[in-house]
Amino acid sequence: MRRFNKSKERENGKKARGGEREREREEREREREREREREREREREREREERRERERVREREREREREREREREREREREREREREGERERGSLREKENERDRRQRERER
Repeated sequence: MRRFNKSKERENGKKARGGEREREREEREREREREREREREREREREREERRERERVREREREREREREREREREREREREREREGERERGSLREKENERDRRQRERER
């Protein structure tokens, strides 16, 4: 009877240890799965950050292009102003020449 009980206890101990090992294995597997999920989340975060950075770069480039366009517009405006100034000067010269010609004709009479 004693031997049977010892044998039964050993078997029960093995089962208990086996169940414990199974629980440990399952816990390790759950931990590995959690680690894989954390790694996937880190990867998604890196991708989001890369997209945000690319968008910031595109926005800076668009802003530089808008600034270049504003500068071109200012240059065109300055050019138009120089043309208007030239027109005024030529108009003024024409008036002076006309006045000189008129006086010349007056003297000739």
